[in-house]
Amino acid sequence: MLISEYDGRVARASTTSDVFNAIAEVGRRQILDVLMTGEKAVGAIVDDVSMSQPQVSKHLRVLTEVGLVRCRADGRRRLYRAEPARLRPLHDWLAQYEQAWNARLDRIDDLLHELQNGERSDTSSARFGTDRVPDRARDSHDARVRRSY
Repeated sequence: MLISEYDGRVARASTTSDVFNAIAEVGRRQILDVLMTGEKAVGAIVDDVSMSQPQVSKHLRVLTEVGLVRCRADGRRRLYRAEPARLRPLHDWLAQYEQAWNARLDRIDDLLHELQNGERSDTSSARFGTDRVPDRARDSHDARVRRSY
């Protein structure tokens, strides 16, 4: 399913109005990670993440608005729990990329086995697309990758 198909179902008024934008903030992802272990009060969440209570409360409000977190009253306390089913649109969107990467890695694995077994022929370079990149461009790319580490 394409990401654009979700546009009709989610509001785009602010940067925190849907699941994609809500989890773009690293603090909210940390809170979701904490809540995956079970229901917790704000104080317990504050203890588990390196944020102040007002920051945690702000992030919990956003997560609640998009449906990733549910809140219930327990006397004077408010207990929060994650609603992982609301991550389904993100999961569906990422699944298509996972499939593409797995297919690419499988092709690389096949090529590696051919090279190790000495089975590589001229047709394998065409099949894996290795003959499409000029040596100069490949060398330039390799140098950039090494510098980035």
